[in-house]
Amino acid sequence: MVKPTLLALSIAAACPSIVYAATDAQQDLATQLQQLKLQVEALESRLAEQAKQQTAAENQQNAAPVAVEKNVDEKPADGIEVGGAVRTNFSHTSYDEGNKNRGGDFDFDLLRLDFRGTVGDVSLNAEIRFFDYMTAVKKAYVAYQLDELWQAQLGITQVPFGNWPYNSNNYFFSSNYYLGLEDDHDLGLLFKRLSSDQWQLDIGFFKNDELGGIDGYVGDKTDRYSYDIVGARGATEDIYGEPVQALAETNTFASRFGYHVAQGQLNTELGFSVLSGKLHHGARNAGDYQAFALHLNSRYQRWQLQLQHSQYHYDLDDIERVAVGAYGFYDSIAAEAKSATVNLAYDLPVQWGPITDLQFYNNYSLVYDKSDQSRSTLMNVTGFSIAAGSLFTYVDYAHARNQPFVGGSMAGNSSDEEQRFNINIGYYF
Repeated sequence: MVKPTLLALSIAAACPSIVYAATDAQQDLATQLQQLKLQVEALESRLAEQAKQQTAAENQQNAAPVAVEKNVDEKPADGIEVGGAVRTNFSHTSYDEGNKNRGGDFDFDLLRLDFRGTVGDVSLNAEIRFFDYMTAVKKAYVAYQLDELWQAQLGITQVPFGNWPYNSNNYFFSSNYYLGLEDDHDLGLLFKRLSSDQWQLDIGFFKNDELGGIDGYVGDKTDRYSYDIVGARGATEDIYGEPVQALAETNTFASRFGYHVAQGQLNTELGFSVLSGKLHHGARNAGDYQAFALHLNSRYQRWQLQLQHSQYHYDLDDIERVAVGAYGFYDSIAAEAKSATVNLAYDLPVQWGPITDLQFYNNYSLVYDKSDQSRSTLMNVTGFSIAAGSLFTYVDYAHARNQPFVGGSMAGNSSDEEQRFNINIGYYF
């Protein structure tokens, strides 16, 4: 901006006739100079006032968006949103002769309802799933933001353990899921440190599983989304039968630590997880259990690599096998075992009609050193997922041995390897 004094002098210089136009006979030079001085002073005053008003207007204009944005952040609109999904599933298997003869089966998978939102300072996150054969609550918790870093969650919430939030990319998860060590949800209190720097910490206390533990008033202990221990297995018991001695987890502490490292386009989380709890048979404690894991989740451009080593131990007198339940079925796992997972994935953004993203992956799981001396469990899933608007589809080819939902059991002792080709199509709303 040109200073007022310079502007005024420029105006005066541009109008020399103001000073020199009058003749010597008609005007006195001193009088003209005095008049010019008064005019310049008046012009300077007006220009200064205009500049002052313009600066004030600019300051007010710049400040207005900040104030509006702050008010929006401080007072979000209250309300609960309802969403969900409808999913169908096609499978062609090597282990079911009827399925092979029919050329596979196409079935209804589930109807899912999600509830999420905030009322006041408390938020809600819940999900219920409806199957043909059962209804199961996956999660249902309220959350409160304690400060900028810490959030508290109370209710049925995810147990912090392993690569987060999933240690897999495919529809079947990893074998850890069937051991209760991936995407497990129990009833308790969880404190989450929201990552604002390089490290993240989750600490939780879970009173019991999502169905109320050993004395939960439910009709069927297998009507649940997450795999949990439901009983002890005797040496002669059917691995798929209802256990003679009921058991349940109680008073479990769990903690997950993650440290983030960034080098250029390479972003990696290194972490470890531990959990420890008690086992109860209704009248008294029957034992305890522990698990730990070392995990890595690394991304480079469109690539993702996940590695995890896990160990667990259900410490029960003279018991080398325990019963678990989920999805309307009983199954069995060794009371102690180790597992290893290796996952590699590649994301490919595309513009093919409604298709906007493809993810290709290969997920490998191995469960070994089982205390019941049964053969190891392995599962390798090669496939891809398709994102197309509200549709999300998994296309998987699973090759497995002693793996639930691929022709086996975690407590199986088969040397045969089975295959399952699977397509799961979901519409999310």
